[in-house]
Amino acid sequence: MHGLGADAHDFEPVIPILDFGPSRPVRYVFPNAPVRPVTLNGGMAMRAWYDLLSMDRNAPEDEAGIRDSAAGIEALIEREVARGIAAAQIVMAGFSQGGSMALFTALRYPQQLAGVLALSTYLPLAGAVFEERTDANAKLPIFMAHGDFDDIVPINFARNSRKRLTQLGHEVEWREYPMPHSVSPEELLHIKAFLDRVLD
Repeated sequence: MHGLGADAHDFEPVIPILDFGPSRPVRYVFPNAPVRPVTLNGGMAMRAWYDLLSMDRNAPEDEAGIRDSAAGIEALIEREVARGIAAAQIVMAGFSQGGSMALFTALRYPQQLAGVLALSTYLPLAGAVFEERTDANAKLPIFMAHGDFDDIVPINFARNSRKRLTQLGHEVEWREYPMPHSVSPEELLHIKAFLDRVLD
């Protein structure tokens, strides 16, 4: 899932890099976030999974927007399951806001999933997630990665989220890279290795 202001095409270029070959067919689903006004960006309308009210992690969050987007993502998972893809073979992935949605949705999903890729992001509505997380995904493998020079989503947001997830018993593979708010070639190699492991 893409980040704030991007769209479903944002990560299509990584598909050839993550090529698993004919022995392991993989279906990629790139959804679009709805267009909505974003408070932090002066009310400008753009693709956003939820409204950003502030970058203060202690400030109120757009719970209604987060839950609405999560419901839409859950419907996409159900569509894939109806097509014959086992939920346990589905990895949820996202960058920035998309990564927040991947974490929020996967940890609360009622069927076991294969894993989560959470890139340059943080766990939103952490208190609600800890109350609503499911037994099915209590041991969900999580890959979290962040740039040391990220000036959009501070790396401490991610470090704090990783700490809380680890305390809950999640296996969190953590990576830091010398980069800004982006994805690096080295990171993509680590992502492929994670996917090879959780989809084995």
